[in-house]
Amino acid sequence: MVRALRVLRQDGWIETQQGKGSFVRGRPALAGLESARHGQAELDRDEGREAGETVETGMVKPPARIAALLDASPDEAMLCRRRLIRQDGEASEVITWWITGALAEGTDLASPEPLAEGIRSHLARRKGVRIDHVLEQITARHPTSAETKLLGVPEMAPILALYVTARDASGRPVLVLDIAMPGDRHELEDAYQIG
Repeated sequence: MVRALRVLRQDGWIETQQGKGSFVRGRPALAGLESARHGQAELDRDEGREAGETVETGMVKPPARIAALLDASPDEAMLCRRRLIRQDGEASEVITWWITGALAEGTDLASPEPLAEGIRSHLARRKGVRIDHVLEQITARHPTSAETKLLGVPEMAPILALYVTARDASGRPVLVLDIAMPGDRHELEDAYQIG
């Protein structure tokens, strides 16, 4: 009974008042609205079950921002795995994974074939790496030349860029995910409880 009350309290269904008892609050305002964060969904995405294609894999020098997020030298070549995602037949997002060469070695991440599991479970299984938490940053920018071609947008089009830095329990960056979304085709929404 105590455990059930604790779960209901955590989920916002009941409120406990000292000396008075527990009271049903009604349906929490956010029940049903909260979902996995975009970055988490990408870490767990099974590429074989989506309308997308791998358009590039290879070792390249990362942009300065990516190198900084990975605490790496901008001269260090990293594995770049880029996928184009389509919705209703239209280019919707360009997802680019940036992973150090040492971490990518011995994995299937350099293969153009779709991963049949999320990258998080793939790295855990192949390299024993456990992703503990992520830092998400959202910014507006212009598309890169590759994104311009893949998304079919003009060079000066506004792009929403979501940078997801996945970290291990010690806080060390494991990988960076750069999701580029045309600003006129996407809207980001978040819902959260306030005390």
